[in-house]
Amino acid sequence: MTNNQLPYQIPPKGIVDIIDAPITPGLSINSEGSYTLFLKRKGIPSIADMVSEELKLAGLRIDPNNFSPSRATYYMDIAIKDGASQIPVKGLPKNAKIRNLSWSADQKKLAFTNTTKTGIELWYLDLPTQTAHQLTKPILNSVLNNYPYRWVSDSKTLIFRAVILGEKPQKSTVPIGPAIQENDGIKAPIRTYQDLLKNKYDEKLFTYLTTTQIIKVDLQGNQQKIGSPGMYKYVSPSPDGAFLLVSEMKPPFSYAVPYLRFPFQMSIWDMNGKLINDLAQIPLAENIPKGFGAVRKGPRAFEWRADVPATLIWAEALDEGDPKNEVPYRDQLFSIEAPFEEKKQSIKTHLRYGNIDWATGDMAIINEWQWSNRQIITSQFSPDHIHKKPKILFNRSWEDLYENPGSFETTVNKMGRTVLLQSKDKKALFLKGNGDSPKGKFPFLDRFYWEEGTKERLWQSEAPYFDLPLDFDKDKKTILIRRESTEDPPNYYYLDIESKTTKAITAFPHPYEWLKSIHGKRIEYKRADGLQLHGKLYLPPNYNKEKDGPLPVLMWAYPKEYKDMEMAGQVKDSPFEFMKITSHSPLILLTQGYAIFKDFSMPVVGEGEEEPNETFIEQVTANAKAAIDTLINLGIAHPKRIAIGGHSYGAFMTANLLAHTDFFAAGIARSGAYNRSLTPFGFQSEERTYWEATETYTKISPFTFAHQIETPLLLIHGEEDSNSGTYPMQSERFYNALKGHGKKARLVMLPHEGHGYKSRESILHMLWEMTQWLNRFLK
Repeated sequence: MTNNQLPYQIPPKGIVDIIDAPITPGLSINSEGSYTLFLKRKGIPSIADMVSEELKLAGLRIDPNNFSPSRATYYMDIAIKDGASQIPVKGLPKNAKIRNLSWSADQKKLAFTNTTKTGIELWYLDLPTQTAHQLTKPILNSVLNNYPYRWVSDSKTLIFRAVILGEKPQKSTVPIGPAIQENDGIKAPIRTYQDLLKNKYDEKLFTYLTTTQIIKVDLQGNQQKIGSPGMYKYVSPSPDGAFLLVSEMKPPFSYAVPYLRFPFQMSIWDMNGKLINDLAQIPLAENIPKGFGAVRKGPRAFEWRADVPATLIWAEALDEGDPKNEVPYRDQLFSIEAPFEEKKQSIKTHLRYGNIDWATGDMAIINEWQWSNRQIITSQFSPDHIHKKPKILFNRSWEDLYENPGSFETTVNKMGRTVLLQSKDKKALFLKGNGDSPKGKFPFLDRFYWEEGTKERLWQSEAPYFDLPLDFDKDKKTILIRRESTEDPPNYYYLDIESKTTKAITAFPHPYEWLKSIHGKRIEYKRADGLQLHGKLYLPPNYNKEKDGPLPVLMWAYPKEYKDMEMAGQVKDSPFEFMKITSHSPLILLTQGYAIFKDFSMPVVGEGEEEPNETFIEQVTANAKAAIDTLINLGIAHPKRIAIGGHSYGAFMTANLLAHTDFFAAGIARSGAYNRSLTPFGFQSEERTYWEATETYTKISPFTFAHQIETPLLLIHGEEDSNSGTYPMQSERFYNALKGHGKKARLVMLPHEGHGYKSRESILHMLWEMTQWLNRFLK
């Protein structure tokens, strides 16, 4: 038994080379395809970058020095594509930290923010002159919304939220009294949240950090204040640029839920800050009914209609926000158009309202959904002629990948808003999708004649490539695709759907040449009950089965719940995808001679009235046994040298498998939850509470069965994990339980890290721990 603080360790060179490989730039292309930008990323941050002051308030993590989310990721440079070369942008800030990029309506300018130590600046890039211009000093406030600004449709004006500089509240060293919460018998089943407000000081600090001034700025930097300061969650200009939709947070605050459930006021202003319509006062939502599909009472989901100048849409629940109430309609949509004097009833939905894609007064697409049976209904309706009955286009289960028709292709209109792409005669829309099938993913583009319900296949990805459609130009008949194969890393092309010829946009090199010979192979097998399963097997470089014999194997998975056995067995990958190795991927351990069985099927099915978690242990056990038997029968796995691992819910699965089987020689569990009594109002896809399903919560908590675990277990967790349910305490308590029963276990708590680990030191140390653990118990 040891307790110490080990200096950060470095794994073998092959692992370090992958982590330090150059990061592929991001890409941004305007809707016309006339400008292509390369967004160059910063490398993995150091632990020194993670130690700046961080406040945890109302479900947020905030850098109080620059009024922004803490630990954000940034681009460091922008270049413009010019043929085969790249043109550097002139005038960019030194040591830039670029994020929040957004194209103007005319598609000739790109706005972005630059984060400094003291604040956030607003900039824009003028593409014709290839020059960046600073619009503001570091005064933007991004605490409540990552995008602290919005373009106005004239492409000459932006709206942003500015910091209100004042005296920061100081915490008294002497408490004024206890913090008290009281409930008057109202049911408020609330899931496990972290980083909540705790006292009056937190409230004052939260108010200070979130209070902003709305400001209008033109491209010459001239500014005009709009309205008075307030705690503005977001500000959205109308498509015609004449009005503002303003969401302003109001007290009283809550110590039980995050800020998204705090009271707020929705208003419409003109561009000078004059109140036009006080739309709604939304109260605190601590008592939303439990279950997926539950929503707060009153107006919600406000948005501007994208195809007209100034019409607002929102939804209101007809079932008290409770999906368990039996009603003919779940939601009623309303609209109000300028001058915003009279609201009108719009369409009703039988299921919970999801979203709308707009096109014209005669064409819009609405999605509605229901969690209990995983149902989603997609319909066409006429927003200007509500008396016309909506036409159901698709009625399906979202679990059924093979029947997924895809998503509707969109374009950008003159107001800079996203609308449906229609054929010239308005009789057809366009669908793009993954093309899931028993043979894998084969993405496609269809012309969809919605009135007849018929489709015409315009294009589909073919072997040996995995081509993903990103954007379709119906006039040029070209598709922007991202192409990859088992040999070639992802790159971008324009593809002519008639001639089938391609024009390369990028030529990103293979990020790890020496692993180029490694390809994942899909392995298909069946569970004992006949459920079809599959996974991807990766073998280390230069492996020869006849010469080298069975290998030590790391199996890595993440459970997923289903309501249908057949759909649980569907294939979910492509045989032609490039092997992507991220910093958290188990594939990195191929460099150390391990075979990796990655993302092997881990379905947990509960058909009909049965809940998946009633047989969670039995099903994950059956899944694991089927996979192990297959690997052994293939001659790949040595039966005494197999490890199991996972992250988050995969860690929960790992601990359960070790508690209830003797299949494995070692386990690795990262950032998991192990005691379900600490998440009593639901977790993952579980809607029932601990008191409604006490036996189930207890049975699937590996903490309960710590005394049964005989397999060595490595636990890794970030000390600052903010993910709902996976408190760092989960790993600490579980380790103490294992230690108390004399089990072989190791607990690694990574300083300044969250649910996923970001710093180079932490990532390398995590991989060192994993390598050492597997070497110790598998080799």
